[in-house]
Amino acid sequence: MARWVVGVTDHMMPPLDLEAAALGPEVELDYLDVRREEDLDPARLARLDALLVWSVPVTARSIPHLTRCRLVVRFGVGYDKVDVAALTAAGILFANNPDYGTEEVADHALALILSLQRRLWEHDARARTYTTRWQTNTLSPLRRSSAATVGVVGVGRIGTAMVNRLKPFGYRILGYDPYQPAGHEKAVGYMRVRHLDELLGQADFVTFHCPANRETRGMLDAARLERFKPGAILVNTARGDLLDGLDALEAALRSGRLAAAGLDVLPSEPPQPHPLLDAWRGREEWLAGRLVITPHNAFHSDEAGVEMRRNAAGTVRIFLEDGVLRNRILE
Repeated sequence: MARWVVGVTDHMMPPLDLEAAALGPEVELDYLDVRREEDLDPARLARLDALLVWSVPVTARSIPHLTRCRLVVRFGVGYDKVDVAALTAAGILFANNPDYGTEEVADHALALILSLQRRLWEHDARARTYTTRWQTNTLSPLRRSSAATVGVVGVGRIGTAMVNRLKPFGYRILGYDPYQPAGHEKAVGYMRVRHLDELLGQADFVTFHCPANRETRGMLDAARLERFKPGAILVNTARGDLLDGLDALEAALRSGRLAAAGLDVLPSEPPQPHPLLDAWRGREEWLAGRLVITPHNAFHSDEAGVEMRRNAAGTVRIFLEDGVLRNRILE
C-alpha cells in the first residue's frame, strides 16, 4: 500500500511513467490533468502529500485545499504562477527545478550569438534577391570572434556553461553577477565587472542568464538600452519580463543602437500584437535578419525533457523519504 500520494496538475509529455519510476513504489500518483486552477478538485487536492506543477497556477484559490500537502515542486525553473508567500503562510514548502537543460540553454544562446555575429539570418534574407551578383554581397560590420567582447549577465549554472562555451572562440568575456562569491571569475575564466552599465558599455554581445525577480523585471527599458554599446547585439534566453515591453526594443533596433536581437523569451507568451512582431512576421526590409525569435524552447532536447521530469520527481522523493529539500525557494 502506498505511503504517500503525489499529484501532478498537468504535463507536457504524459504518461507519467518517468515520474512513477523516480518516485518509487511507495507513492500513488494522481494525475489531475487540468489546465486552469479553477478546475482543480478540492477533494483530490486534500489527499496529496506533495504536488508537482507544470503550467497551472497555484495561488490562494487552491492552496487552502492542500491541507495534507507538505511540498509543491515546479517541473521547470520559473515560478511566476506560484504564490510562494501563500504557500509559506500555509506551512507548505516550495522548490523549483533549476538543474536541467543547462547545456541546451547555453547552446541555444551561443547559437544565437554566432548566427547574429556572422549575420547569417540577414545573409539568408537578402540573398533571396541576388541575381547577377553573388559572392560580392558582403555585410559590414562583421566582427571576428577574437576581436569581440561578450558580456554575460548572470553567471550561475547556465551563465557559467555559457562562459565555458565562449572561451574556445577567443572572445573577451565580461561577467556581471553580484551574487557570485569573490574569485568565481578566476575559477570560471571571465573578467568580472562591478556594475551592469560598465558591461553594457563595452560588450559587442550581451547575453542574459539571470532570473526574473524584483531587481531584474523590466530592467531592459529604454534608458538601459541606451547604455548598450552602439551596434551591440542583445540575446535573451532567460526571462521575457527582463524586457520592459517591446516598445524600447523596437526603438533601439530602428535607431541602430542595437544591431540585432535574439530572443527565446518574450514579455508575454504567446506574444500579443505589437508593431515589432508585425515587422518580424512580415519580413520587413528594415528588420531583415536582425531579429531572431524562437518560441521559448531553448531549454528543450529529448534528453532535457527526461532530465526535467526525473529531477522534479526526485526532489519530491528525497523530501518524503529523507526529509531533505533541494532547490528550495523562499519568498
